[in-house]
Amino acid sequence: MARISYRYHHFPAPIIRHAVWRYVRFTLSYRDVEDLVAERGIDVSYETVRRWVLKFGPAFARQLRQRRPRPSARWHLDEMVVRIGGERMYLWRAVDHEGEILDMLVQRRRDKRAAVKLMRTLLKKQGFAPATIVTDKLGSYAAAFRNLRLSARHEQGLRGQQPGRELTSGRQATRTKDAVFQVAELSAALSQPSCRRLQYLQRPTSSHLAVDTARV
Repeated sequence: MARISYRYHHFPAPIIRHAVWRYVRFTLSYRDVEDLVAERGIDVSYETVRRWVLKFGPAFARQLRQRRPRPSARWHLDEMVVRIGGERMYLWRAVDHEGEILDMLVQRRRDKRAAVKLMRTLLKKQGFAPATIVTDKLGSYAAAFRNLRLSARHEQGLRGQQPGRELTSGRQATRTKDAVFQVAELSAALSQPSCRRLQYLQRPTSSHLAVDTARV
């Protein structure tokens, strides 16, 4: 695992990690993080927080992915319709039997080629083939498995229904809604000036809304 270097930074590593964690983990803006660390007596500008997120955020994400435990050998695959910029797209997703998200992939089609791409991405990312794969009755899955010569057991549910209760749990439904929201927000953000894209992707918080407490 590559070691992250904080050399030439004025602030120590714990402060940088804490500021990046707050921005990524919660629905906060850069100015929100600036105010929160200021309460701890740390004078950091929101622009410095932005540079930390851009520099260290991807490295932190890679380390977290490497530390994640190996998923189970039972995978559930599903696809759903989303609209990006008014265009009809398909959000392909994969979770293990515990509801842990393995991967998500947005594609234009719902065919064999799209299913093959999803499976190749999954196999490369996870590093092993599952023992059981649960899908709906979309024929593209079976064709993709034959193309990749997968020997995993293939279980199919009813068309139009979720492959298993792992995908229909309340927690997973929330994750799916969040994923659709992020896809839509990403599409809109791409049309914004580059200097404002990351800020645009953040959901509005209470600190962004002017509230007249006297009227309330």
